[in-house]
Amino acid sequence: MVFSSIPFLFFFLPACLILYYAVPFQLKNYILLAFSLVFYAWGEPVYIILMIFASAVDYTNGRLMEKFGTDDRRRKFFLCLSVIINLSMLGFFKYADFIIETVNAMLHLSVKPLGLGLPVGISFFTFQTMSYSIDLYRRQVKVEKNYFTYLTYVSMFPQLIAGPIVRFSTVNEELHERTINWKGFVQGTLRFMQGLFKKVLIANNVGALWETIRLCSLDQLL
Repeated sequence: MVFSSIPFLFFFLPACLILYYAVPFQLKNYILLAFSLVFYAWGEPVYIILMIFASAVDYTNGRLMEKFGTDDRRRKFFLCLSVIINLSMLGFFKYADFIIETVNAMLHLSVKPLGLGLPVGISFFTFQTMSYSIDLYRRQVKVEKNYFTYLTYVSMFPQLIAGPIVRFSTVNEELHERTINWKGFVQGTLRFMQGLFKKVLIANNVGALWETIRLCSLDQLL
């Protein structure tokens, strides 16, 4: 699902906004979480397990770092565990087939590549969850004790598949207490409409023009 698509503009976003503003504040994060999970699962339902796993790893390591707050060796161990798991997961999906093909070429083997598709947004949510563990180890943020609040931070649909990577310290206060009023809604709507205008009327058409020029150039070369 893309932000300029009909399902997002006329069904997903209106439903999200209506429910978000209808429920009490203590339920708003759960509405954001539910819609973010639906948003991510729209194209690749199976990979939602991967995102939940990554967030669970860093949430658990964060709680353990808090538990052993005075033991730097154990805190460093849990930080390293977080980094290793996250980078291993990212490296597996990005480079597994490349490594298999390289080994086949070097050793004259015929191991079949896995053919795994790269999960949408895996780089963003992997580095986002990992940044939380790093900041927590540096004592730059306080541990998040509510897993669902933490998962809301990781899975927030406006930036899940295209970034930017948001550090936990940037949104920590807003996750627990934020001002919600008509003025903010209007400002957010105008900003969204400006972005939609640039995407649909400018970026898409420039991209189509560039693709036409590229194909014409290739035809001339051939």
